[in-house]
Amino acid sequence: MSARYTALALTLFASIPTTAATGQVADSIYLGGPILTMDDQQPRAEAVAVADGKIIGVGSRAEIERAHRTAQTALHDLQGHALLPAFFDAHSHFSMVGLQAISANLLPPPDGPGSSIAELQTALREHLAAHPEAREMNLLIGFNYDDSQLAEKRHPTRQELDAVATDIPIVAIHQSGHLGVFNSLALKQAGIDATTVNPEGGVIIREADGVTPNGVMEENAHIATLIRLIPGFTAAQHADMLNRAQQIYLANGFTTVQEGRASADTVLSMQQAADAGLLKLDLVIYPDLEQTLDSPVLTGPLMSHDYRSHLRLGGVKLTFDGSPQGKTAWFTQPYAQPPEHEQAGYRGRPIFADDAVPLAMMRKAYAHGWQVLIHTNGDAAIDQMIRLVRMAQPGNPPSSGPHTVMIHGQYLRADQIPQLKALGIFPSLYPMHTFYWGDWHRTSVAGPERAAFISPTRAVQQAGMTFSIHSDAPVIFPDSMRLLHSAVNRVTRSGYVLGPDQRLDVETALKAMTLWPAWQHSEGDSKGSISSGKLADLIILDRDPTTVAKEDLLSLRVLETIKEGQPLYRSEKLPGS
Repeated sequence: MSARYTALALTLFASIPTTAATGQVADSIYLGGPILTMDDQQPRAEAVAVADGKIIGVGSRAEIERAHRTAQTALHDLQGHALLPAFFDAHSHFSMVGLQAISANLLPPPDGPGSSIAELQTALREHLAAHPEAREMNLLIGFNYDDSQLAEKRHPTRQELDAVATDIPIVAIHQSGHLGVFNSLALKQAGIDATTVNPEGGVIIREADGVTPNGVMEENAHIATLIRLIPGFTAAQHADMLNRAQQIYLANGFTTVQEGRASADTVLSMQQAADAGLLKLDLVIYPDLEQTLDSPVLTGPLMSHDYRSHLRLGGVKLTFDGSPQGKTAWFTQPYAQPPEHEQAGYRGRPIFADDAVPLAMMRKAYAHGWQVLIHTNGDAAIDQMIRLVRMAQPGNPPSSGPHTVMIHGQYLRADQIPQLKALGIFPSLYPMHTFYWGDWHRTSVAGPERAAFISPTRAVQQAGMTFSIHSDAPVIFPDSMRLLHSAVNRVTRSGYVLGPDQRLDVETALKAMTLWPAWQHSEGDSKGSISSGKLADLIILDRDPTTVAKEDLLSLRVLETIKEGQPLYRSEKLPGS
Protein backbone atom coordinates (compact mmCIF):
# COMPACT_ATOMS: atom_id res chain seq x y z
CA MET A 1 0.00 0.00 0.00
CA SER A 2 1.48 3.35 -1.05
CA ALA A 3 2.13 6.12 1.49
CA ARG A 4 -0.30 8.36 -0.43
CA TYR A 5 -3.04 5.73 -0.26
CA THR A 6 -2.35 5.06 3.45
CA ALA A 7 -2.73 8.74 4.27
CA LEU A 8 -5.95 8.90 2.22
CA ALA A 9 -7.34 5.85 4.00
CA LEU A 10 -6.53 7.16 7.47
CA THR A 11 -8.24 10.46 6.71
CA LEU A 12 -11.33 8.84 5.27
CA PHE A 13 -11.70 6.17 7.93
CA ALA A 14 -11.58 8.72 10.76
CA SER A 15 -15.27 9.51 10.38
CA ILE A 16 -16.73 6.25 9.03
CA PRO A 17 -19.89 5.09 10.78
CA THR A 18 -20.02 1.52 12.07
CA THR A 19 -23.22 0.83 10.14
CA ALA A 20 -24.26 1.83 6.64
CA ALA A 21 -26.65 4.77 6.58
CA THR A 22 -29.26 3.59 4.12
CA GLY A 23 -28.35 0.30 2.44
CA GLN A 24 -26.58 -3.04 2.53
CA VAL A 25 -23.06 -3.00 3.92
CA ALA A 26 -20.44 -3.31 1.17
CA ASP A 27 -17.56 -5.76 1.34
CA SER A 28 -15.71 -3.56 -1.14
CA ILE A 29 -16.05 -0.16 -2.79
CA TYR A 30 -14.17 0.76 -5.97
CA LEU A 31 -13.45 4.45 -6.62
CA GLY A 32 -10.76 6.82 -7.74
CA GLY A 33 -10.82 6.17 -11.48
CA PRO A 34 -13.08 6.17 -14.52
CA ILE A 35 -15.88 3.59 -14.25
CA LEU A 36 -17.43 2.53 -17.57
CA THR A 37 -20.63 0.66 -16.77
CA MET A 38 -21.98 -0.36 -20.22
CA ASP A 39 -25.38 0.53 -18.72
CA ASP A 40 -27.18 3.09 -20.88
CA GLN A 41 -29.13 4.32 -17.84
CA GLN A 42 -25.88 5.33 -16.13
CA PRO A 43 -22.90 5.06 -18.52
CA ARG A 44 -20.38 6.46 -16.02
CA ALA A 45 -20.06 6.33 -12.25
CA GLU A 46 -17.71 7.47 -9.51
CA ALA A 47 -18.01 4.45 -7.24
CA VAL A 48 -19.22 0.85 -7.18
CA ALA A 49 -20.17 -1.11 -4.06
CA VAL A 50 -19.90 -4.91 -3.91
CA ALA A 51 -21.22 -7.39 -1.35
CA ASP A 52 -21.45 -11.19 -1.43
CA GLY A 53 -20.15 -11.28 -4.99
CA LYS A 54 -22.76 -8.91 -6.38
CA ILE A 55 -22.94 -5.23 -7.22
CA ILE A 56 -25.13 -3.48 -4.64
CA GLY A 57 -24.63 0.16 -5.61
CA VAL A 58 -23.42 2.28 -8.53
CA GLY A 59 -23.31 6.05 -8.43
CA SER A 60 -21.51 9.05 -7.04
CA ARG A 61 -18.80 8.55 -4.47
CA ALA A 62 -20.75 10.40 -1.82
CA GLU A 63 -23.95 8.42 -2.22
CA ILE A 64 -22.20 5.05 -2.40
CA GLU A 65 -20.12 5.71 0.71
CA ARG A 66 -23.11 7.05 2.63
CA ALA A 67 -25.31 4.11 1.72
CA HIS A 68 -22.88 1.18 1.82
CA ARG A 69 -19.61 1.94 3.62
CA THR A 70 -18.64 0.99 7.17
CA ALA A 71 -15.35 0.49 8.97
CA GLN A 72 -15.32 -3.10 7.67
CA THR A 73 -15.62 -2.10 4.02
CA ALA A 74 -12.46 -2.50 1.91
CA LEU A 75 -11.74 0.62 -0.11
CA HIS A 76 -10.17 -0.01 -3.52
CA ASP A 77 -8.54 3.13 -4.90
CA LEU A 78 -8.25 2.70 -8.67
CA GLN A 79 -5.62 5.47 -8.79
CA GLY A 80 -6.84 6.60 -12.18
CA HIS A 81 -7.11 3.14 -13.69
CA ALA A 82 -10.38 2.20 -15.39
CA LEU A 83 -13.02 -0.19 -14.05
CA LEU A 84 -15.24 -2.03 -16.56
CA PRO A 85 -17.49 -5.09 -16.58
CA ALA A 86 -15.45 -8.20 -17.27
CA PHE A 87 -15.34 -9.43 -20.83
CA PHE A 88 -17.83 -12.11 -21.90
CA ASP A 89 -16.48 -14.63 -24.39
CA ALA A 90 -18.88 -14.64 -27.32
CA HIS A 91 -17.38 -17.69 -29.03
CA SER A 92 -14.27 -19.81 -28.64
CA HIS A 93 -13.17 -23.33 -27.76
CA PHE A 94 -12.00 -23.42 -24.15
CA SER A 95 -10.69 -26.99 -24.05
CA MET A 96 -8.72 -26.51 -27.26
CA VAL A 97 -7.03 -23.44 -25.74
CA GLY A 98 -5.82 -25.79 -23.01
CA LEU A 99 -4.56 -28.25 -25.62
CA GLN A 100 -2.87 -25.39 -27.48
CA ALA A 101 -1.05 -24.42 -24.29
CA ILE A 102 0.82 -27.77 -24.27
CA SER A 103 1.48 -27.84 -28.03
CA ALA A 104 4.11 -26.38 -30.34
CA ASN A 105 3.36 -22.80 -31.35
CA LEU A 106 3.24 -22.60 -35.16
CA LEU A 107 1.54 -19.21 -35.36
CA PRO A 108 3.01 -16.69 -37.79
CA PRO A 109 4.44 -13.40 -36.51
CA PRO A 110 3.63 -11.43 -34.40
CA ASP A 111 2.29 -14.34 -32.33
CA GLY A 112 4.77 -17.07 -33.22
CA PRO A 113 7.66 -18.14 -35.47
CA GLY A 114 5.76 -19.78 -38.35
CA SER A 115 6.66 -17.81 -41.46
CA SER A 116 8.07 -20.74 -43.49
CA ILE A 117 7.81 -24.52 -43.56
CA ALA A 118 11.41 -24.75 -42.30
CA GLU A 119 10.46 -22.64 -39.28
CA LEU A 120 7.44 -24.88 -38.64
CA GLN A 121 9.76 -27.87 -38.66
CA THR A 122 12.15 -26.16 -36.26
CA ALA A 123 9.33 -25.25 -33.86
CA LEU A 124 8.09 -28.86 -33.86
CA ARG A 125 11.58 -30.28 -33.28
CA GLU A 126 12.28 -27.87 -30.44
CA HIS A 127 8.95 -28.60 -28.77
CA LEU A 128 9.50 -32.35 -29.03
CA ALA A 129 12.96 -32.01 -27.46
CA ALA A 130 11.79 -29.74 -24.64
CA HIS A 131 8.47 -31.40 -23.76
CA PRO A 132 8.68 -35.10 -22.83
CA GLU A 133 4.88 -35.15 -22.42
CA ALA A 134 4.61 -35.34 -26.23
CA ARG A 135 6.33 -38.75 -26.10
CA GLU A 136 4.13 -39.73 -23.16
CA MET A 137 1.01 -38.86 -25.20
CA ASN A 138 2.50 -40.50 -28.32
CA LEU A 139 1.44 -37.45 -30.32
CA LEU A 140 3.30 -34.27 -31.29
CA ILE A 141 0.83 -31.46 -31.90
CA GLY A 142 1.63 -28.16 -33.57
CA PHE A 143 -1.01 -25.47 -33.40
CA ASN A 144 -1.99 -22.76 -35.87
CA TYR A 145 0.22 -22.82 -38.92
CA ASP A 146 -1.15 -20.50 -41.59
CA ASP A 147 -0.37 -21.27 -45.24
CA SER A 148 -1.33 -17.71 -46.24
CA GLN A 149 1.58 -16.40 -44.13
CA LEU A 150 4.15 -19.02 -45.08
CA ALA A 151 6.84 -18.04 -47.56
CA GLU A 152 5.83 -21.04 -49.69
CA LYS A 153 2.12 -20.01 -49.69
CA ARG A 154 1.08 -23.66 -49.40
CA HIS A 155 0.38 -26.31 -46.79
CA PRO A 156 3.21 -28.54 -45.56
CA THR A 157 3.04 -32.20 -46.55
CA ARG A 158 3.35 -35.50 -44.69
CA GLN A 159 6.93 -35.86 -45.98
CA GLU A 160 7.85 -32.47 -44.48
CA LEU A 161 6.45 -33.57 -41.13
CA ASP A 162 8.26 -36.89 -41.52
CA ALA A 163 11.46 -34.82 -41.68
CA VAL A 164 10.76 -33.75 -38.08
CA ALA A 165 10.24 -37.30 -36.78
CA THR A 166 9.04 -40.64 -38.06
CA ASP A 167 8.76 -42.46 -34.72
CA ILE A 168 5.91 -40.39 -33.30
CA PRO A 169 2.62 -39.33 -34.90
CA ILE A 170 2.62 -35.61 -35.77
CA VAL A 171 -0.25 -33.29 -36.60
CA ALA A 172 0.07 -29.64 -37.56
CA ILE A 173 -3.30 -27.95 -37.10
CA HIS A 174 -4.18 -25.09 -39.43
CA GLN A 175 -4.97 -21.77 -37.77
CA SER A 176 -8.59 -22.03 -38.91
CA GLY A 177 -8.99 -25.31 -37.03
CA HIS A 178 -10.73 -26.70 -40.13
CA LEU A 179 -7.66 -28.34 -41.70
CA GLY A 180 -4.63 -30.27 -40.54
CA VAL A 181 -1.50 -31.96 -41.84
CA PHE A 182 -0.53 -35.42 -40.56
CA ASN A 183 2.77 -37.24 -40.94
CA SER A 184 2.96 -40.75 -42.38
CA LEU A 185 2.84 -42.49 -39.01
CA ALA A 186 -0.21 -40.48 -37.94
CA LEU A 187 -2.00 -41.43 -41.16
CA LYS A 188 -1.09 -45.09 -40.65
CA GLN A 189 -2.29 -45.15 -37.05
CA ALA A 190 -5.55 -43.45 -38.07
CA GLY A 191 -6.10 -46.01 -40.86
CA ILE A 192 -5.85 -43.46 -43.68
CA ASP A 193 -4.37 -44.73 -46.95
CA ALA A 194 -4.91 -44.66 -50.71
CA THR A 195 -8.09 -46.72 -50.42
CA THR A 196 -9.75 -44.42 -47.86
CA VAL A 197 -12.68 -42.52 -49.34
CA ASN A 198 -13.54 -38.94 -48.43
CA PRO A 199 -16.01 -38.78 -45.53
CA GLU A 200 -19.18 -36.73 -45.92
CA GLY A 201 -18.29 -33.10 -45.35
CA GLY A 202 -14.55 -33.73 -45.57
CA VAL A 203 -11.71 -34.08 -48.07
CA ILE A 204 -8.44 -36.05 -48.02
CA ILE A 205 -6.00 -34.20 -50.26
CA ARG A 206 -4.08 -36.54 -52.58
CA GLU A 207 -0.67 -36.56 -54.20
CA ALA A 208 -0.05 -36.31 -57.93
CA ASP A 209 -1.16 -39.90 -58.47
CA GLY A 210 -4.67 -38.90 -57.35
CA VAL A 211 -4.95 -41.55 -54.63
CA THR A 212 -2.08 -41.33 -52.09
CA PRO A 213 -2.88 -38.97 -49.19
CA ASN A 214 -0.39 -36.09 -49.05
CA GLY A 215 -1.09 -35.50 -45.35
CA VAL A 216 -3.48 -32.56 -45.65
CA MET A 217 -7.10 -33.14 -44.65
CA GLU A 218 -10.04 -30.78 -44.58
CA GLU A 219 -13.10 -30.45 -42.36
CA ASN A 220 -14.65 -33.75 -41.22
CA ALA A 221 -11.70 -35.79 -42.53
CA HIS A 222 -9.32 -33.72 -40.39
CA ILE A 223 -11.56 -33.66 -37.31
CA ALA A 224 -12.26 -37.40 -37.35
CA THR A 225 -8.56 -38.22 -37.73
CA LEU A 226 -7.56 -35.85 -34.94
CA ILE A 227 -10.14 -37.41 -32.61
CA ARG A 228 -8.70 -40.87 -33.34
CA LEU A 229 -5.17 -39.74 -32.46
CA ILE A 230 -5.75 -37.59 -29.37
CA PRO A 231 -4.94 -39.75 -26.34
CA GLY A 232 -6.96 -40.22 -23.21
CA PHE A 233 -5.44 -37.66 -20.86
CA THR A 234 -4.88 -38.40 -17.20
CA ALA A 235 -6.76 -36.45 -14.56
CA ALA A 236 -3.58 -34.50 -13.79
CA GLN A 237 -3.07 -33.62 -17.48
CA HIS A 238 -6.69 -32.49 -17.78
CA ALA A 239 -6.34 -30.31 -14.70
CA ASP A 240 -3.11 -28.78 -16.02
CA MET A 241 -4.63 -27.93 -19.42
CA LEU A 242 -7.77 -26.52 -17.80
CA ASN A 243 -5.76 -24.33 -15.46
CA ARG A 244 -3.56 -23.05 -18.28
CA ALA A 245 -6.60 -22.18 -20.37
CA GLN A 246 -8.27 -20.38 -17.47
CA GLN A 247 -5.17 -18.30 -16.82
CA ILE A 248 -4.98 -17.24 -20.47
CA TYR A 249 -8.60 -16.08 -20.45
CA LEU A 250 -8.38 -14.40 -17.05
CA ALA A 251 -5.23 -12.52 -18.05
CA ASN A 252 -7.26 -11.09 -20.92
CA GLY A 253 -10.18 -10.04 -18.73
CA PHE A 254 -12.67 -12.83 -19.52
CA THR A 255 -14.75 -14.27 -16.67
CA THR A 256 -17.35 -16.12 -18.76
CA VAL A 257 -16.02 -18.36 -21.51
CA GLN A 258 -17.55 -20.57 -24.19
CA GLU A 259 -16.77 -24.15 -25.19
CA GLY A 260 -18.18 -23.67 -28.65
CA ARG A 261 -18.23 -27.20 -30.09
CA ALA A 262 -17.97 -30.02 -27.57
CA SER A 263 -18.13 -33.79 -27.75
CA ALA A 264 -19.94 -35.80 -25.09
CA ASP A 265 -16.53 -36.76 -23.69
CA THR A 266 -15.57 -33.10 -23.38
CA VAL A 267 -18.80 -32.38 -21.51
CA LEU A 268 -18.05 -35.24 -19.14
CA SER A 269 -14.46 -34.13 -18.48
CA MET A 270 -15.57 -30.54 -17.84
CA GLN A 271 -18.30 -31.76 -15.50
CA GLN A 272 -15.72 -33.74 -13.55
CA ALA A 273 -13.48 -30.67 -13.37
CA ALA A 274 -16.36 -28.54 -12.15
CA ASP A 275 -17.35 -31.10 -9.53
CA ALA A 276 -13.74 -31.11 -8.32
CA GLY A 277 -13.85 -27.34 -7.87
CA LEU A 278 -11.33 -26.63 -10.64
CA LEU A 279 -13.40 -24.09 -12.56
CA LYS A 280 -12.94 -20.51 -11.37
CA LEU A 281 -14.55 -18.72 -14.28
CA ASP A 282 -17.98 -19.53 -15.77
CA LEU A 283 -17.94 -21.99 -18.68
CA VAL A 284 -20.86 -22.32 -21.12
CA ILE A 285 -20.72 -25.48 -23.26
CA TYR A 286 -22.41 -26.08 -26.63
CA PRO A 287 -22.20 -29.77 -27.62
CA ASP A 288 -21.90 -30.57 -31.32
CA LEU A 289 -25.48 -31.61 -32.13
CA GLU A 290 -24.49 -33.95 -34.96
CA GLN A 291 -22.17 -35.91 -32.64
CA THR A 292 -24.38 -35.85 -29.54
CA LEU A 293 -27.88 -36.02 -31.01
CA ASP A 294 -28.87 -39.04 -28.95
CA SER A 295 -26.55 -38.45 -26.01
CA PRO A 296 -28.02 -38.11 -22.51
CA VAL A 297 -25.85 -35.03 -21.91
CA LEU A 298 -28.38 -32.97 -23.88
CA THR A 299 -31.26 -33.78 -21.56
CA GLY A 300 -29.33 -33.81 -18.27
CA PRO A 301 -29.35 -31.17 -15.54
CA LEU A 302 -26.43 -29.24 -17.08
CA MET A 303 -28.70 -28.02 -19.92
CA SER A 304 -29.83 -25.03 -17.89
CA HIS A 305 -29.63 -21.26 -17.47
CA ASP A 306 -28.17 -21.92 -14.01
CA TYR A 307 -24.54 -22.78 -13.37
CA ARG A 308 -23.48 -25.82 -11.37
CA SER A 309 -20.00 -25.16 -9.96
CA HIS A 310 -19.40 -22.59 -12.74
CA LEU A 311 -20.59 -24.92 -15.54
CA ARG A 312 -23.69 -25.18 -17.70
CA LEU A 313 -24.81 -26.24 -21.17
CA GLY A 314 -26.12 -23.25 -23.09
CA GLY A 315 -27.50 -25.12 -26.10
CA VAL A 316 -26.07 -26.97 -29.10
CA LYS A 317 -23.79 -26.30 -32.07
CA LEU A 318 -24.09 -27.03 -35.79
CA THR A 319 -21.46 -26.38 -38.45
CA PHE A 320 -22.60 -25.54 -41.98
CA ASP A 321 -19.30 -24.80 -43.74
CA GLY A 322 -15.60 -24.28 -43.19
CA SER A 323 -13.02 -21.52 -43.14
CA PRO A 324 -12.53 -18.74 -45.71
CA GLN A 325 -8.81 -18.40 -45.02
CA GLY A 326 -8.52 -22.17 -45.39
CA LYS A 327 -10.73 -21.89 -48.51
CA THR A 328 -13.32 -24.37 -47.28
CA ALA A 329 -16.09 -21.82 -46.59
CA TRP A 330 -19.15 -22.11 -48.86
CA PHE A 331 -19.69 -19.12 -51.18
CA THR A 332 -22.24 -18.23 -53.84
CA GLN A 333 -19.39 -16.68 -55.89
CA PRO A 334 -16.08 -18.37 -56.74
CA TYR A 335 -12.91 -17.87 -54.73
CA ALA A 336 -10.61 -15.26 -56.20
CA GLN A 337 -7.88 -17.91 -56.35
CA PRO A 338 -9.00 -21.51 -55.83
CA PRO A 339 -6.83 -23.94 -53.84
CA GLU A 340 -4.27 -25.71 -56.01
CA HIS A 341 -6.20 -28.99 -55.84
CA GLU A 342 -9.48 -27.38 -57.01
CA GLN A 343 -10.74 -26.17 -60.39
CA ALA A 344 -11.53 -22.60 -61.46
CA GLY A 345 -15.00 -21.63 -60.31
CA TYR A 346 -14.56 -23.41 -56.96
CA ARG A 347 -16.96 -21.95 -54.37
CA GLY A 348 -16.20 -24.15 -51.38
CA ARG A 349 -18.67 -26.73 -50.17
CA PRO A 350 -21.32 -27.28 -47.53
CA ILE A 351 -20.95 -29.62 -44.58
CA PHE A 352 -24.57 -30.68 -45.13
CA ALA A 353 -25.36 -31.00 -48.82
CA ASP A 354 -28.87 -32.24 -47.93
CA ASP A 355 -31.03 -29.71 -46.05
CA ALA A 356 -33.09 -32.53 -44.54
CA VAL A 357 -30.28 -33.63 -42.21
CA PRO A 358 -29.65 -30.32 -40.38
CA LEU A 359 -33.36 -29.44 -40.57
CA ALA A 360 -34.29 -32.51 -38.53
CA MET A 361 -31.65 -31.67 -35.94
CA MET A 362 -32.74 -28.04 -35.70
CA ARG A 363 -36.38 -29.02 -35.25
CA LYS A 364 -35.37 -31.30 -32.40
CA ALA A 365 -33.33 -28.52 -30.80
CA TYR A 366 -36.14 -25.98 -31.02
CA ALA A 367 -38.65 -28.51 -29.69
CA HIS A 368 -36.45 -28.95 -26.60
CA GLY A 369 -35.88 -25.21 -26.23
CA TRP A 370 -32.14 -25.50 -26.88
CA GLN A 371 -30.32 -22.50 -28.26
CA VAL A 372 -28.63 -23.34 -31.57
CA LEU A 373 -25.23 -21.92 -32.55
CA ILE A 374 -24.63 -22.25 -36.29
CA HIS A 375 -21.15 -21.86 -37.76
CA THR A 376 -21.49 -20.09 -41.10
CA ASN A 377 -18.68 -18.24 -42.86
CA GLY A 378 -19.62 -18.10 -46.53
CA ASP A 379 -22.75 -16.39 -47.80
CA ALA A 380 -24.09 -19.67 -49.25
CA ALA A 381 -23.90 -21.24 -45.80
CA ILE A 382 -25.70 -18.19 -44.38
CA ASP A 383 -28.41 -18.65 -47.02
CA GLN A 384 -28.78 -22.25 -45.88
CA MET A 385 -29.05 -21.16 -42.24
CA ILE A 386 -31.72 -18.58 -43.04
CA ARG A 387 -33.66 -21.09 -45.13
CA LEU A 388 -33.59 -23.75 -42.42
CA VAL A 389 -34.40 -21.40 -39.54
CA ARG A 390 -37.50 -20.29 -41.46
CA MET A 391 -38.54 -23.91 -41.81
CA ALA A 392 -37.61 -25.10 -38.32
CA GLN A 393 -38.35 -22.21 -35.99
CA PRO A 394 -41.86 -22.38 -34.55
CA GLY A 395 -43.80 -19.13 -34.81
CA ASN A 396 -42.20 -15.74 -34.22
CA PRO A 397 -38.67 -15.28 -32.88
CA PRO A 398 -38.57 -15.60 -29.07
CA SER A 399 -38.45 -12.44 -26.98
CA SER A 400 -36.64 -13.95 -23.99
CA GLY A 401 -33.38 -14.61 -25.84
CA PRO A 402 -32.08 -15.70 -29.25
CA HIS A 403 -33.01 -19.21 -30.37
CA THR A 404 -30.32 -19.05 -33.00
CA VAL A 405 -26.84 -17.49 -33.04
CA MET A 406 -24.89 -17.06 -36.25
CA ILE A 407 -21.25 -17.79 -35.46
CA HIS A 408 -18.72 -15.85 -37.57
CA GLY A 409 -20.92 -14.79 -40.52
CA GLN A 410 -17.82 -13.39 -42.18
CA TYR A 411 -19.22 -13.09 -45.68
CA LEU A 412 -22.66 -11.94 -44.61
CA ARG A 413 -24.24 -10.03 -47.51
CA ALA A 414 -26.09 -6.76 -47.03
CA ASP A 415 -29.36 -8.32 -48.26
CA GLN A 416 -29.09 -11.07 -45.63
CA ILE A 417 -28.97 -8.67 -42.65
CA PRO A 418 -32.71 -7.79 -42.59
CA GLN A 419 -33.50 -11.50 -42.90
CA LEU A 420 -31.44 -12.23 -39.80
CA LYS A 421 -33.26 -9.46 -37.96
CA ALA A 422 -36.69 -10.72 -38.98
CA LEU A 423 -35.85 -14.23 -37.79
CA GLY A 424 -34.31 -13.09 -34.51
CA ILE A 425 -30.91 -14.58 -35.37
CA PHE A 426 -28.17 -13.06 -33.20
CA PRO A 427 -24.92 -12.30 -35.09
CA SER A 428 -21.65 -13.16 -33.35
CA LEU A 429 -19.10 -11.63 -35.70
CA TYR A 430 -15.38 -12.02 -36.24
CA PRO A 431 -13.61 -8.72 -37.02
CA MET A 432 -10.23 -10.04 -35.81
CA HIS A 433 -9.97 -11.55 -39.30
CA THR A 434 -9.38 -8.08 -40.68
CA PHE A 435 -5.93 -8.01 -39.10
CA TYR A 436 -4.86 -11.63 -39.37
CA TRP A 437 -6.13 -12.45 -42.87
CA GLY A 438 -7.45 -9.20 -44.34
CA ASP A 439 -4.72 -9.03 -46.98
CA TRP A 440 -5.25 -12.70 -47.85
CA HIS A 441 -9.00 -12.12 -48.19
CA ARG A 442 -8.42 -9.19 -50.56
CA THR A 443 -5.89 -10.89 -52.81
CA SER A 444 -6.69 -14.59 -52.71
CA VAL A 445 -9.97 -15.46 -50.98
CA ALA A 446 -12.69 -13.13 -52.22
CA GLY A 447 -11.15 -10.12 -53.93
CA PRO A 448 -11.16 -6.51 -52.70
CA GLU A 449 -14.87 -5.71 -53.04
CA ARG A 450 -16.26 -8.67 -51.14
CA ALA A 451 -13.43 -8.58 -48.60
CA ALA A 452 -14.21 -4.97 -47.68
CA PHE A 453 -17.58 -6.09 -46.28
CA ILE A 454 -16.17 -8.97 -44.24
CA SER A 455 -17.60 -9.11 -40.69
CA PRO A 456 -19.86 -6.10 -41.33
CA THR A 457 -20.30 -4.94 -37.75
CA ARG A 458 -21.32 -1.39 -38.59
CA ALA A 459 -23.94 -2.50 -41.11
CA VAL A 460 -25.48 -4.83 -38.53
CA GLN A 461 -25.52 -2.02 -35.96
CA GLN A 462 -27.11 0.39 -38.44
CA ALA A 463 -29.85 -2.19 -39.02
CA GLY A 464 -30.75 -1.81 -35.35
CA MET A 465 -29.34 -5.16 -34.26
CA THR A 466 -27.18 -6.02 -31.29
CA PHE A 467 -24.25 -8.34 -31.91
CA SER A 468 -21.11 -9.70 -30.32
CA ILE A 469 -17.49 -10.02 -31.44
CA HIS A 470 -15.24 -12.95 -30.63
CA SER A 471 -11.75 -14.44 -30.96
CA ASP A 472 -12.64 -18.04 -31.86
CA ALA A 473 -9.64 -19.09 -29.75
CA PRO A 474 -7.50 -21.08 -30.23
CA VAL A 475 -7.75 -20.01 -33.88
CA ILE A 476 -6.45 -16.71 -32.50
CA PHE A 477 -5.27 -16.08 -28.97
CA PRO A 478 -8.13 -14.68 -26.86
CA ASP A 479 -6.35 -11.33 -26.81
CA SER A 480 -9.03 -8.90 -25.68
CA MET A 481 -7.10 -5.82 -26.73
CA ARG A 482 -6.46 -7.23 -30.21
CA LEU A 483 -10.18 -7.97 -30.43
CA LEU A 484 -11.04 -4.38 -29.46
CA HIS A 485 -8.38 -2.88 -31.71
CA SER A 486 -9.45 -4.93 -34.74
CA ALA A 487 -13.13 -3.99 -34.41
CA VAL A 488 -12.30 -0.30 -34.08
CA ASN A 489 -9.51 -0.02 -36.68
CA ARG A 490 -9.89 -2.91 -39.19
CA VAL A 491 -6.23 -2.61 -40.10
CA THR A 492 -4.57 -5.54 -41.88
CA ARG A 493 -1.06 -6.87 -41.34
CA SER A 494 0.15 -4.64 -44.18
CA GLY A 495 -1.49 -1.54 -42.67
CA TYR A 496 -4.41 -1.43 -45.11
CA VAL A 497 -7.78 -0.36 -43.67
CA LEU A 498 -10.21 -3.07 -44.79
CA GLY A 499 -13.76 -1.75 -45.02
CA PRO A 500 -13.37 1.59 -43.22
CA ASP A 501 -17.15 2.08 -43.22
CA GLN A 502 -17.50 -1.03 -41.01
CA ARG A 503 -15.30 0.27 -38.17
CA LEU A 504 -16.89 0.58 -34.73
CA ASP A 505 -16.46 3.29 -32.14
CA VAL A 506 -14.80 2.13 -28.92
CA GLU A 507 -17.97 2.22 -26.80
CA THR A 508 -19.86 0.00 -29.25
CA ALA A 509 -16.97 -2.46 -29.51
CA LEU A 510 -16.84 -2.70 -25.70
CA LYS A 511 -20.56 -3.44 -25.54
CA ALA A 512 -20.01 -6.18 -28.13
CA MET A 513 -17.49 -7.70 -25.68
CA THR A 514 -19.57 -7.32 -22.51
CA LEU A 515 -23.30 -6.59 -22.42
CA TRP A 516 -24.33 -7.87 -25.83
CA PRO A 517 -22.67 -11.31 -25.58
CA ALA A 518 -24.32 -11.61 -22.16
CA TRP A 519 -27.65 -11.09 -23.96
CA GLN A 520 -26.54 -13.61 -26.59
CA HIS A 521 -26.22 -16.21 -23.81
CA SER A 522 -29.43 -15.07 -22.06
CA GLU A 523 -27.38 -13.84 -19.11
CA GLY A 524 -27.97 -10.13 -19.52
CA ASP A 525 -29.87 -9.96 -16.22
CA SER A 526 -26.80 -11.04 -14.26
CA LYS A 527 -23.75 -10.03 -16.33
CA GLY A 528 -22.39 -7.67 -18.94
CA SER A 529 -22.70 -4.29 -17.22
CA ILE A 530 -21.87 -2.64 -13.91
CA SER A 531 -25.43 -2.43 -12.62
CA SER A 532 -26.97 -3.04 -9.22
CA GLY A 533 -28.00 -6.66 -8.72
CA LYS A 534 -25.56 -8.12 -11.27
CA LEU A 535 -22.55 -10.25 -10.46
CA ALA A 536 -19.39 -8.37 -9.56
CA ASP A 537 -17.51 -9.64 -12.62
CA LEU A 538 -15.12 -6.75 -13.21
CA ILE A 539 -11.82 -5.82 -14.81
CA ILE A 540 -9.36 -3.03 -14.19
CA LEU A 541 -7.54 -1.63 -17.22
CA ASP A 542 -4.49 0.58 -16.97
CA ARG A 543 -6.29 3.36 -18.88
CA ASP A 544 -9.74 4.40 -20.00
CA PRO A 545 -10.13 2.86 -23.49
CA THR A 546 -12.41 5.68 -24.59
CA THR A 547 -9.66 8.27 -24.07
CA VAL A 548 -6.85 6.33 -25.74
CA ALA A 549 -6.08 7.05 -29.40
CA LYS A 550 -7.77 4.26 -31.35
CA GLU A 551 -4.46 3.30 -32.94
CA ASP A 552 -3.04 2.68 -29.44
CA LEU A 553 -5.76 0.36 -28.11
CA LEU A 554 -3.38 -2.60 -28.40
CA SER A 555 -1.20 -1.04 -25.71
CA LEU A 556 -3.95 -1.24 -23.06
CA ARG A 557 -3.28 -3.78 -20.29
CA VAL A 558 -5.58 -5.79 -18.07
CA LEU A 559 -4.33 -5.13 -14.53
CA GLU A 560 -6.88 -7.19 -12.62
CA THR A 561 -9.73 -9.60 -13.34
CA ILE A 562 -12.39 -10.03 -10.66
CA LYS A 563 -14.98 -12.82 -10.57
CA GLU A 564 -17.93 -12.34 -8.19
CA GLY A 565 -15.93 -9.90 -6.13
CA GLN A 566 -12.79 -12.07 -5.90
CA PRO A 567 -9.61 -11.19 -7.82
CA LEU A 568 -8.55 -14.16 -9.94
CA TYR A 569 -5.81 -12.45 -11.94
CA ARG A 570 -3.47 -9.55 -11.20
CA SER A 571 -0.70 -8.33 -13.45
CA GLU A 572 0.65 -6.19 -10.63
CA LYS A 573 -0.29 -5.35 -7.05
CA LEU A 574 -2.68 -2.42 -7.11
CA PRO A 575 -2.63 -0.12 -4.09
CA GLY A 576 -5.64 -0.83 -1.94
CA SER A 577 -6.43 -4.19 -3.53
